[in-house]
Formats: sequence, structure tokens, C-alpha cells
Amino acid sequence: MTMLNATEARAKLYSLIDEAAETHQPIVIKGKRSNAVLLSEEDWNAINETLYLVSIPGMRESIMGGMATDTDECSKDLDW
Repeated sequence: MTMLNATEARAKLYSLIDEAAETHQPIVIKGKRSNAVLLSEEDWNAINETLYLVSIPGMRESIMGGMATDTDECSKDLDW
């Protein structure tokens, strides 16, 4: 994980945005009063979607059950 201070981050902002998007790794920016984390928009959206899904009662268990199910046991017919 990349860590740098706010002055360094300011000087390299555009390259840090590219790095976060390409590597999907968070970048920690340390300030005098507090710290922040730079994430790609794609990663931020994925985090928010995950938080939303696990907030639905029973969804976490349903997902875990689906992950444990062998694909051969799944129906090949879809109700479209």
C-alpha cells in the first residue's frame, strides 16, 4: 500500500489517481491533522454495492449458500 504525506500527494495527484485505478490498491495520504485514503471510483462503487447487499436481511447467507453450491446443481433454465 502506498503511503505519502499531503505535500507529496498534491504534487503527484494525477499520477496517484492513475495508480489507484490501475492497481486497485488504496493510497494512504497522511496529513498533519488526519489521514485520508484515495481509492479508484470503481473500487469505491464496489465497496458501496457490497455494503448495500450485506445490509439486506438474509442476503449474506444467500450469497454464501450460492457460493457453496456446485454449478452442476444449478438450473440451466433461466426465467426471463
